[in-house]
Amino acid sequence: MKVSSMGYQVALLAACVALAACAGTQPVRYTGLESSTQLQPNANDSSGRVPYNYSSGANWRKYSNAIVEPVVVYSGADSQFENVSEDQKQELAEYMRAQFTEALKERFSAASQPNARTLLVKLTLTGAKPTKQFMGTVTKFDLAGGPYNAVQSIRGKEGMLSGSVSYAVEIYDASTNQLLSAYVAKQYPNAMNVKATFGAMSASKTGIKKGAEDLVARLN
Repeated sequence: MKVSSMGYQVALLAACVALAACAGTQPVRYTGLESSTQLQPNANDSSGRVPYNYSSGANWRKYSNAIVEPVVVYSGADSQFENVSEDQKQELAEYMRAQFTEALKERFSAASQPNARTLLVKLTLTGAKPTKQFMGTVTKFDLAGGPYNAVQSIRGKEGMLSGSVSYAVEIYDASTNQLLSAYVAKQYPNAMNVKATFGAMSASKTGIKKGAEDLVARLN
């Protein structure tokens, strides 16, 4: 029986939706984090990007300064690095601190010493996945990857063979060391972002920039 062109496209899109539903590895409640026992499933996260979080209900308007500690590269058995070298991990960690520090300047003054109006931000790089070189770009346009990535783009989900980054954010009152907020997250480029497919770590770096912007939005 001959399948019409329209019928084939519908079937292909349906398959893409099915694949999209189970794509990607989700962050876990990393046992090596200081806040691990306080993290809880995030019932308010429909995106799937922040599956675990903790909030003390802090009034962020009380704080005007921020200290960003050097990023820790997570070494626990439940880390989620996929074919990422130690040099690449360090590259991402340094990039992450620079991006988060710069983004926080929109809302907070940089500080070196704690006081009652200062936040201490601890960042942990818990996982990363490089973009599959060449194939990551090709799948934006070919018959199989194109429709899949289009669906993923609309849903705000990961693209086929695309890279990503996973991390944890822990925010403390710098003067009392009280944990105010914590969460684990996963970020990645839009599924149709071709630019983010050039360079093995480009998608992870795009995810880091998105993560920095997300943190600032949370603290406003």
